[in-house]
Amino acid sequence: MTRITFYGGAQSVTGSNYLLEVGDVRVLVDCGMFQGSSDAEEKNYEQFPYEPSELSAVFISHSHADHTGRLPKLHKEGFRGILYATPPTLDMTFIALPDNLSLMTVEAKKANHPALFSDEDLQGIKGLAQGVDYGKEIQLGPDFSAVFHDAGHILGSSIIEFRAEGKKIYFSGDLGNPPTPLLQHFEYPLEADYIVVESAYGDRIHEDRSTRKEKLRSIVKETISKGGTLMIPSFAMERTQELLFELNAMHNAGEIPGIPMFLDSPLAIKLTEVYQKYPEYFNKESQYIINSGDDLFNFPGLTYCRTSEESKNINAVVGPKVIIAGSGMSAGGRILHHERRYLSDPNSTLLFIGFQAEGTLGRKIFDGEKEVSIFEEKVSVHCRVEAIGGYSAHADQPTLLSWIAKGAEGGHLNKIFTVQGETTSATTLAELITAQFHVPAVVPTPNETVEL
Repeated sequence: MTRITFYGGAQSVTGSNYLLEVGDVRVLVDCGMFQGSSDAEEKNYEQFPYEPSELSAVFISHSHADHTGRLPKLHKEGFRGILYATPPTLDMTFIALPDNLSLMTVEAKKANHPALFSDEDLQGIKGLAQGVDYGKEIQLGPDFSAVFHDAGHILGSSIIEFRAEGKKIYFSGDLGNPPTPLLQHFEYPLEADYIVVESAYGDRIHEDRSTRKEKLRSIVKETISKGGTLMIPSFAMERTQELLFELNAMHNAGEIPGIPMFLDSPLAIKLTEVYQKYPEYFNKESQYIINSGDDLFNFPGLTYCRTSEESKNINAVVGPKVIIAGSGMSAGGRILHHERRYLSDPNSTLLFIGFQAEGTLGRKIFDGEKEVSIFEEKVSVHCRVEAIGGYSAHADQPTLLSWIAKGAEGGHLNKIFTVQGETTSATTLAELITAQFHVPAVVPTPNETVEL
């Protein structure tokens, strides 16, 4: 008997958490945090609805918090099996989780309740981790095995293929948005029987990616010509590395003047060092550039600011400059200090390269508010505000359908489950799949169990 229970990621973008049972063997796919919703904290603190000590293994698709954030809590509640992921995923997970713990500890003290997990729990789950490269088979039991395939979403991200009792079951994880500057194209499911597919953009088509580099170059040059500061709130993982790659390429081609640029984010710097460690995960074009002697993420004029003192020193740099800092939605981090200083400057520019969630400072500025509060201080917004939309690392509707089409070849496909999307996007994608491939596609409900 094979069955899946959808404990997280069902009718929700976040909290990815799926229990796969094959005979007596129980494994988990992802153990992510719920984020963004009013009941997210409550859900994160709830006891797991299964017994963690009975799990043989946990498979992690990639290192984003909505796929990894509750791993230490899983250890806290008794998990002692093996944690499987690609080596880059493990490296980035165990750089990001301590950062999450620091933030959670501060918030928990304010709210007068314990943090979700402790450093002891974090070290405990880290001790169970085992890195596995793409294409290497992991034996889990009689007639039950797993393989990681490249998902092209962020460094080390994976599609997880399970072979169980003669059936092939694919979990997409988060699928990438090819072609990307750095990573290889995602792999496809082959002769699938069942597919669990993400649907974050199941009802949308992305802006043309080819225009984003031109727009970035234009914004950099225009800000420089005015003598202003270009502030880019950026997510530490993947978004920052793609941005550095593109700025490096422009610098090498002489397309932008050589001015001071700063990566002002200790977390982004650590994660960039992980990228530098695994060039074999990059696409051929990026590997060729590296082999020619170029550092993809560094160039003359770029300064990595690790300490708060180095961050403060940026203020002393007179004239045009570029500052890349977290957080990506201006919800915290060092970007706030720079925004407080330069938002009121009409010669400066604030450039958004990622989604700005409702209620965040970034969203307020993006929506056109002319006065915002930063560190309880009123700050006028007179700078230019721009956004580039081609940086999404998620597959859009046509890309998801093309991925499903490959899985449907061979005529084995019995059923598809659309997850990790808002109800509208998951439902839209499911309806399109059913109409196009004549295969039942459904949006599972939270905690629903399905026998395969």
